[in-house]
Amino acid sequence: MKLIYSCILVVFIVFSGNAQQIRFDNLKEQYNKDNLLKINGGVSANTVFYSGDNPMRDRFTWILSGNVNVSFFNQFNLPFSFNFNNLGGAYTYPTMPNRLSLHPVYKWVAAHIGDVSMTFSPYTLSGHQFTGAGVDLTPEHLPLKVSIMYGRLLKATEYNPDERLNMPAYKRMGYGAKVLYDKDKYSLGMSFFSAKDYENSLKNLPDSLAVLPQNNVAMSWEAGLRLIKNLTLTVEYGISLLTRDRRINNASSFFDRLFNQNSTSSTYHALHTDLSYRFMKNTISFGYERVDPEYQSLGAYYFTNDMENYTVSYARPFFKDKLTFTVNAGLQHDNLDNNKSEEIQRFVGSANLNYNHSERLNVSLSYSNFQSYTNIKSQFDYINEITDYDNLDTLNFTQLSQNATLNINWNIKANETQKHNISFNLNYQEAADKQNDMVRTGGASQFYNFATNYGLLFIPQSIQINTSANVTYNTVGYNNMLTYGPSIGAATKLFNNNLTTGITASYNVSTNNGDRQNSIFNLRLNIAYTILKKHNLNAVLINQSRKMKEQPKSDDITLTFGYMYNF
Repeated sequence: MKLIYSCILVVFIVFSGNAQQIRFDNLKEQYNKDNLLKINGGVSANTVFYSGDNPMRDRFTWILSGNVNVSFFNQFNLPFSFNFNNLGGAYTYPTMPNRLSLHPVYKWVAAHIGDVSMTFSPYTLSGHQFTGAGVDLTPEHLPLKVSIMYGRLLKATEYNPDERLNMPAYKRMGYGAKVLYDKDKYSLGMSFFSAKDYENSLKNLPDSLAVLPQNNVAMSWEAGLRLIKNLTLTVEYGISLLTRDRRINNASSFFDRLFNQNSTSSTYHALHTDLSYRFMKNTISFGYERVDPEYQSLGAYYFTNDMENYTVSYARPFFKDKLTFTVNAGLQHDNLDNNKSEEIQRFVGSANLNYNHSERLNVSLSYSNFQSYTNIKSQFDYINEITDYDNLDTLNFTQLSQNATLNINWNIKANETQKHNISFNLNYQEAADKQNDMVRTGGASQFYNFATNYGLLFIPQSIQINTSANVTYNTVGYNNMLTYGPSIGAATKLFNNNLTTGITASYNVSTNNGDRQNSIFNLRLNIAYTILKKHNLNAVLINQSRKMKEQPKSDDITLTFGYMYNF
């Protein structure tokens, strides 16, 4: 019997394209007879009748759809689905997966097999998918974690002139490890990652594409130290040795030969540190990060390099922890080597205030600001200048962005018979381009949105009433656009909650620079009835009336009948 179970397990691992975690320390609970086979799914049929002024819509449409899922041991699934209508039809069935990943676990050993990804450090291996194997070891009685990986990061992709967007690539293999020792008062860790391209994996590759076989060794060291009570310092230092063309063999030292270095090799550095202190419910932290220009590791898809960050944050609760205040600020700039014709500085600030008076009243207020400053001097200014005092003026360009949000939720009344709730939401966004301390004409936009909702629930009668109002105001350049309108709806449940009915009506108007553009009225009726918990009948009637500027009034009616069966 165990052999049969094992064979079934292997077969459906092959047909399952999802990542599967298999725990070998509780096999009896996972792989018992009760979980051997389960089938569930649903079938639905819908008809849509349309009457209106839109000639592009069909007057009658029917849709038949369904899905069936076959599950083994609650771990492996075989999904089937179909969809047919009066315009055509389609169906899907399980196919061999393009990617397969397994994650077996036994006590403190977790393995990753197949197409998987792991993360050691943002400066070495960081989420890059590979085809191979990895393992995480977390011994139960030791403050130690060890991670190891080996696999193919890129498969060989030949050059095809007919597929310009499909860039060729050498076969790339990689391996790495990370060790972290974490105690209460300190932690120490190190990660290592190495990857190389195989220059013989491609047969036809034009030199004009500048796709070269590379080699990389990246390492990082991290440490955390609790200096005094509530004062914590964390530091991480990364280094990447990148060889852009490993075919060149001109290593001049033992170190170069050890790490496959040559005349195309470069060394890059990165540093990240945080200092955090807690005192009398106050939490304040300072952060610093510096990443060299062109810093890159072949263990990550993308790097934000050539940047220096300064960050500070503060948080504290007030009034018996009912009020929480947090603020964050940061400054970032690039051009660390001072060899670019332009330099970008960014300032980011945010503040959040949350007041939880009780279960009945909650208020939150947030604000964030993003400012990007660019200093550009044309290369022709350097080329054409005669003295050092020529062309001192450069292009100073600032991009501003602000966002503020206010939310209020108030449970006015709540008892066994009624519930009253009202909420307010106000959102403000602004973006602007400023040059030489002036916002250019048409370079600013503002967005305001206000929404309020009132809800009333009669609990014994299962009747719910909702009313809302929305106002949106947007300015872009010379255009001022306004949209506003109310909405009201009611719903109830009858016959032991098996029958649900509802009605919703809404009206909104849009204007541009005070000139009305359109007005739309919507009326929606719906009814749904559940039979024997598995059968559901529903009907929806929608009436929409539109008045567009310089166009005749139009009315649309859409009626939908549906049936659904779940098993």
